[in-house]
Amino acid sequence: MSGAERPATPAAVTAETVEAMVRAQMATALGGRRGMVEAGIPGLLFTLLWLTTKDLQVALVVSLVAAGLALAARLVQRTTLQYVFNALFAIGIGWVFVRIAAGSGGSESDQALAFFLPGILISLGYTIVMATSCLVGWPFVGFMLGSVTGDPTAWHGDRQVVHLCTRLTWLFLLPGAIGVLLQGPVWLLGWSDVIDVDLAVLLLGILRLGLGWPLRIGAWGAMIWLLARDATPIESDADRGTSAG
Repeated sequence: MSGAERPATPAAVTAETVEAMVRAQMATALGGRRGMVEAGIPGLLFTLLWLTTKDLQVALVVSLVAAGLALAARLVQRTTLQYVFNALFAIGIGWVFVRIAAGSGGSESDQALAFFLPGILISLGYTIVMATSCLVGWPFVGFMLGSVTGDPTAWHGDRQVVHLCTRLTWLFLLPGAIGVLLQGPVWLLGWSDVIDVDLAVLLLGILRLGLGWPLRIGAWGAMIWLLARDATPIESDADRGTSAG
């Protein structure tokens, strides 16, 4: 087999590899100011318009138009559509839940409340999956690392890497877990009429938009801080060979 035909050798896992991966994933997840605006504005418009007009269709259409304008701008500039698609997906699945609530005889207030349910359920699902991955010893962040190094499971052979990825995964899931813990009870209180449904919608909008991004930024910052401390050094193959000798 010629040199050109040989498969690429997976990159070694080092502290620098992990940090570079986390920084790259953070940049992708947050998307800068523009990405955060594109992901957050449609939901903000929905909440504000519903609370001020009590017209569910207007709130849905305007939030969809805002996402559509952002999509058109991205297409013209030929830049990534990821953040706009995130917003469109959230609106789309929210609309499905609105229709389900309407079909079951729910009032417009109940339908507005239903709009927030899929986001809570998705965050709950992610939290359970990532927490389980830590508890079984195959942390989610390890697979992110494997996609960067070229070998999806080689990282699991190094206990230090597994330990570090476990800690990073707990930080990674924290924003979603906190969101579920705060938004879930509010949604249930509104759904069961313990509190006014419109108040529940207002509180959910504040929690999702006012708390969501700060939590994400804080969690990613904590991940970078953890790596910068280098409290869990990762040895290269050469280092391990030297130690064994």
